[in-house]
Amino acid sequence: MGEAKDVTVIEILVGAGSPVEADDSLIVLESDKASMEIPSPCAGIVTSILRSVDDQVEEGDDILTIETESVPRLTDSVRSKSQSVQSKSQSVQSKSQSVRSKGQVVEKRPAADTSVIAPQGSKVHAGPAVRKQAREYGVDLMAIVGSGTKGRILKEDVKAHVKQQLDRTRSGEDGAGIPKVPQVDFAKFGAIEILPLSRIRRASAKNLHRSWLNVPHVTQFDEADITELEEYRKQQNLELSEKGVKLTPLSFLIKSVVSTLKEYPQFNASLHPDGEQMILKKYIHIGIAVETEEGLVVPVIRDADCKGLEQLAIESAELARQARDKKLPLDAMQGCCFTISSLGGIGGTAFTPIVNAPEVAILGVSRATVKPIFDGENFQPRTMLPLSLSYDHRAIDGAEAARFTSHLSKMLSDVRHMLL
Repeated sequence: MGEAKDVTVIEILVGAGSPVEADDSLIVLESDKASMEIPSPCAGIVTSILRSVDDQVEEGDDILTIETESVPRLTDSVRSKSQSVQSKSQSVQSKSQSVRSKGQVVEKRPAADTSVIAPQGSKVHAGPAVRKQAREYGVDLMAIVGSGTKGRILKEDVKAHVKQQLDRTRSGEDGAGIPKVPQVDFAKFGAIEILPLSRIRRASAKNLHRSWLNVPHVTQFDEADITELEEYRKQQNLELSEKGVKLTPLSFLIKSVVSTLKEYPQFNASLHPDGEQMILKKYIHIGIAVETEEGLVVPVIRDADCKGLEQLAIESAELARQARDKKLPLDAMQGCCFTISSLGGIGGTAFTPIVNAPEVAILGVSRATVKPIFDGENFQPRTMLPLSLSYDHRAIDGAEAARFTSHLSKMLSDVRHMLL
């Protein structure tokens, strides 16, 4: 291994009983500079593996035993070949590192030039054998979540990804047949800057694209009169100020949504994978969309039906803080039944949120405004809250969606309904 130190076994490519030929790769090692495959010096049958993934090794350590009719001596030519492979691997690693700089500025270039695009898989945790397999299959390793130690992508992960893509293509789930957006060399028109998408944005884009292709979306728009609710909320905040608790409009939204989900349980459900059954959930976990610097995340308030307004306000504020500080545990974003996406603090009159499949509905909330509402005799100033309910039309009909938003509006218009 030359001068390499702190070399770790990152992948074992053979198992006991595996037949190998001379120069077949046996294990993959990784140093602080490069990854390298260790070739077999002879042909035979692997009888035992002496190392495990994450083991630290040094030059001269035994890694496995091979049963063969004649065991050739590790000649100088074999050593030279191994060192050549290592040198080549280090060179490739060095080139890969040179293209990893973020925020690369590309000046205006002639029309004949092409845009600088980072090589596929250059920022993923995978060994050379897996990268070679991905190149042969035409797979982008950035699209695969590894199942190995520390998220390392294994050969089985690549095969499973290819199989999944083939299955989706046959069923038309991946939008097969949809014309691709043409690639444009924007550098022809002026200076550009290439910035990598964050991990959260990449994951969100994948999930949203899958939902948009698989879910027949319909959006029901409505308004809720929250004039009395806002007066009550402000009054309560004066009383709760000594405790350091602040009731937000979101806490009332969660409470009202919980009541409405109990009244219309088909919204607290998911379609069965066979498409012929509905899975009704006996628990109510509410997801709240939170904007962060890295992108949108959806932490989940568990058992929201068992919590009061004060507790909902405290928990939603804490989850939002953890999300923005990048301290959300993984399980805090799992098990959601129904999502609320509130843009009330930013603005807008209405929007069409994308259903967070396998949920069947999502509620979008825009900024409340004061409008003149006719009470039968006169126009009165009332604070109206826009609601946008997107739903999966396979599971929910339009009439059911209209009843859902009507019931939700009723709950928000009079806080006393929340006590019932």
